[in-house]
Amino acid sequence: MDGEGGSPGGLVKSAAIKLSERTKKLGNAINDPCQQRRIILVIVCVALLLDNMLYMVIVPIIPDYLAELEREQSAHVHLVIHPNNSSFNSTSLDKSTKNNLDVQIGVLFASKAILQLLVNPLTGTFIDRVGYDIPLFIGLTIMFLSTCIFAFGENYATLFAARSLQGLGSAFADTAGIAMIADKYTEEAERSRALGIALAFISFGSLVAPPFGGVLYEFVGKKVPFIVLACICLVDGFLVLIVIKPFSSRTRENMPVGTPIYRLMIDPYIAVVAGALTVCNIPLAFLEPTIANWMETTMHSSQWEMGLTWLPAFFPHVLGVYITVKLASKHPHLQWFYGALGMVIIGASSCTVPACKTFGQLIAPLCGICFGIALVDTALLPTLAFLVDVRHVSVYGSVYAIADISYSVAYAMGPIVAGQIVHTAGFVQLNLGMGLVNVLYAPALLLLRNVCQMKPSYSERDNLLEEAPQGLYDTIKMEERRAKKKGYSTSGNSLPVDENGFDPFRAQRSMSEESSGPEYT
Repeated sequence: MDGEGGSPGGLVKSAAIKLSERTKKLGNAINDPCQQRRIILVIVCVALLLDNMLYMVIVPIIPDYLAELEREQSAHVHLVIHPNNSSFNSTSLDKSTKNNLDVQIGVLFASKAILQLLVNPLTGTFIDRVGYDIPLFIGLTIMFLSTCIFAFGENYATLFAARSLQGLGSAFADTAGIAMIADKYTEEAERSRALGIALAFISFGSLVAPPFGGVLYEFVGKKVPFIVLACICLVDGFLVLIVIKPFSSRTRENMPVGTPIYRLMIDPYIAVVAGALTVCNIPLAFLEPTIANWMETTMHSSQWEMGLTWLPAFFPHVLGVYITVKLASKHPHLQWFYGALGMVIIGASSCTVPACKTFGQLIAPLCGICFGIALVDTALLPTLAFLVDVRHVSVYGSVYAIADISYSVAYAMGPIVAGQIVHTAGFVQLNLGMGLVNVLYAPALLLLRNVCQMKPSYSERDNLLEEAPQGLYDTIKMEERRAKKKGYSTSGNSLPVDENGFDPFRAQRSMSEESSGPEYT
């Protein structure tokens, strides 16, 4: 009877066999390159989801929590000064205290993007030097610590430190994650699809976090939302250790040296893309801290309406990602047009926001803004990787650090600048200005219309520094490229030889006479 499946010994043996088989299948999936990059995509998407949830989950929590702390502190001070007078109203704050609190909240919200903006040039270079896996793990570790500090912090200074620490973690995790996707998915259609999935997770995290945090804060307190996010971050970190194995003894001798970030910043094509990413995110970054007060004063919205303002916009954002990926796979040469169209949609939608009188009317322009952002991001993020492939070295840490800087510029200014503009010029003027900037910037993307025709260059100096060929090696390589254009056949690294024989020194002299600048392919 011991050998039968129904006995305890048989059940244990059967369970052990099944566990062994599943472990073997998991090991095969991890080792299979195709399956491994899918798992890596999931890991990166979860990291991006966590970062954006942590970015937005504090929106319904921290203002109320800090206001409660301020009321408790004011009540304590009142009792110390007037021990026999208990008539202090602890349910409201005076105007000066409320204004000071609004400034503190704005600085707290912006501190993440400000630190991320300052650190990104360094993290981009670091990622180019050590690869993508170690920085991703470092970023997740810092984000885990930041989330734990948010959960147990009980004063403004601690919460400010946690928010700033999150910016440091994001500079590592976001940049390394996006760069890793671009590195693993080298074919343009697959890369656009993978980056589109990552953008969908970013959108989901940003839009679902406020109601997620608000509901949990209302019913179970401040700590629980952050503890849940910390646990997910911990699991994602363990997956990085198991699947990607960042600290394994792999050599990096064959990894090319990436182009310095300052060289990428002065590339006109990359500069245009970076500017578009900043401009298209300004409406979202500036409306997030200002739209709730405007809704309360103009349309007397309830708390649940203000909390759910951005949630319906998630669906058109995902739709925009899907449409752009499909169009890019069929018409990749029109990536610039999809981005320009997205900026026009953002501009038109931003201009119509002040005209809305009800919550239902407001949903339409907000959906238009998020749909346009999806078009711009999904079209231009893969373009950055393509530009690095054809104009520089195919190492993506620094170029996606530039993209992260572009986002950080918008979100660093938003919480601080938007409120001042509304106070001095008005909410209507803020939206009209943002819409106009987007519409006026859209034609700049015409510069990218011929990007898809670029081919990888043999010499970075030939393609970027606009110098004539220097030395025999550059002369031979340029002559080889000229010969290929004319249809001559070549063998190995040798140049085509004419009937009189080829003289490389004569070619060098003729090339220096002919070349007034680089010859782009």
